[in-house]
Amino acid sequence: MAKFIIQPHGRLQEMVAHELGFFTDEGLDYELSGGGAGQAKTVDDSGKATEIKSGAYQSYEAGKGNKGQGRSDISCACHWTVNNAAANSIGTMVGSAYVVTPGGIVVPEDSPIRTPEDLAGQEIAVGYQSGSHYSTIQALEPFMAHEDIKLKFMGLPWQRVDVVADGDLPASSLWGITYQVAEQMGLRKIADCSFMITFMFPEGVEQADVEKYLAACKRAQQEVDLRPEPYKHYFADMIPERYRDKVDVRRFSVGERIVFLPYTQETFDRTQEWIHQRDIFDAVPDYDYNMAVAG
Repeated sequence: MAKFIIQPHGRLQEMVAHELGFFTDEGLDYELSGGGAGQAKTVDDSGKATEIKSGAYQSYEAGKGNKGQGRSDISCACHWTVNNAAANSIGTMVGSAYVVTPGGIVVPEDSPIRTPEDLAGQEIAVGYQSGSHYSTIQALEPFMAHEDIKLKFMGLPWQRVDVVADGDLPASSLWGITYQVAEQMGLRKIADCSFMITFMFPEGVEQADVEKYLAACKRAQQEVDLRPEPYKHYFADMIPERYRDKVDVRRFSVGERIVFLPYTQETFDRTQEWIHQRDIFDAVPDYDYNMAVAG
């Protein structure tokens, strides 16, 4: 029988569950997939950073519920993308838990941008149909008209660190470990973009294995809550070489936190409404919550 492939998400819980044997204790025959996507920004022939109109949703779509290349029996992305992928029967959302990640729109230390209102009309680096795309809109709508929110799709999280650190754009929306790295490098937060992440699994994965995975993560979450210091060293391996010597991971917060509360049908429906009111996708799916969400 094939091993259960876990795709980590730049957080501590899976590392702790692995180190302390929680996955094995729960009876899970598993394997942790390779490291995260630390690609550098893409540039054109003149050296200008280029847009990338592909993101988490396209990754799930191409993988038929697997995220990225190869198999991922369990993976994560922002709840908006997982929600819409599940509504379109690309994969199944886990409904018994979600994750909250810290995040923010950041600017260089010497930027004249001081308030969220100063971001009106300014290009902000985000990932296409990925967490920063939606969360930046959600964060800025209280401060300005929707048409004044100017997004530029600059790829994966570490590519967006490059873009703001190198001064290619005036601001970038970051989250999780990339946000913590930017903070230590002296970038300033202008608006908070903390958001929800949810889990997804593709067709053919046993829900019982998903439940074993979550049970182990729940134990790991309490361990991280109690005493995170022995485990923060894992963050260093998640940071690309070009930024690793610029930060001290011992100073990091615990970052993403798994919340063992249900992602209800009301939450699912409200999220669908929010997404499609803003025309982020071309089509509105006709979905059945009970088919899209498990657990």
